[in-house]
Amino acid sequence: MSSSNHLALDQMHEARTALDSPLFEGLAGDIEVSFEFFPPKNEKMAQTLWDSVATLGPLGPRFVSVTYGAGGSTRERTHEQVVRIQNEAGIPAAAHLTCVEATREEVDAVARHYWEEGIRHIVALRGDPPDGQSKYSPHPGGYANAAELIAGLKDVAPFEISVAAYPEVHPDSPDAQADLDNLKSKFEAGASRAITQFFFDPHCFFQFRDRAAAAGIGGEIVPGIMPVMSFAAVRRMSDMCGTAIPHWMQGLFEGLDERPEARQLVSATIAAELCRRLYAGGVRQFHFYTLNRAELSYAICHMLGMRPKEQGR
Repeated sequence: MSSSNHLALDQMHEARTALDSPLFEGLAGDIEVSFEFFPPKNEKMAQTLWDSVATLGPLGPRFVSVTYGAGGSTRERTHEQVVRIQNEAGIPAAAHLTCVEATREEVDAVARHYWEEGIRHIVALRGDPPDGQSKYSPHPGGYANAAELIAGLKDVAPFEISVAAYPEVHPDSPDAQADLDNLKSKFEAGASRAITQFFFDPHCFFQFRDRAAAAGIGGEIVPGIMPVMSFAAVRRMSDMCGTAIPHWMQGLFEGLDERPEARQLVSATIAAELCRRLYAGGVRQFHFYTLNRAELSYAICHMLGMRPKEQGR
């Protein structure tokens, strides 16, 4: 059977499964989730972060991660929040770590510090160019890319390592095959899983997963879900990372600029339907880019059948 016929059958099965169950009826709650936060810039944002941790923690996430600014601009705040989440909230925490504007020795020192603080999971990324630079260039004494970073981290300690994947191809990659080759090199260097950039078409993820398997990549690939709050935010973030925006999305947000509560409902609906279709296609692991807004991610997990662990189902 040709790959196109196989894809068509997969899409028919996914569509049939999604349509057979009214909305989210009867979902078993048999999913695993993780959540991503960004480090707060002030006390008010810190309270928002901790409210989010308190809201999402009872769902029993596999881990939560805290992002890391370009050039290490949030290094201290990232470290503080990761350690606090793990020690005070009792949730497995992962720290983002990049190659940008740091020597190998500096990166290794940060990694050792994390290990000494009890952090066992790193999200290893090449990183974006620092502010003011349009193109990434390796530090002369640093790790050149994510695969080198992963190998270096494994020399420091036996970390669990998550990496990034790009269903619609990383903006710096010459083509899809080079992007897959790079992902494969990250798994070969010791990555535990890949988390995708956000996307809006479930078939984009399924096709990417199939191409990865055909390329010999056997590691776990988790879809990254971003419940965005406005079309302007969608367009801004999509322009930066090359994510395609469906033609219908602008119309759903039209006229809601002054209605944030309505925008939030629209955002949750879009993301929940994406997750439902991914679930129908066999996906059972999800990673949510929360933007430190817990209620959206909580609502989606609830619709997918998850309940607070202490309450059971």
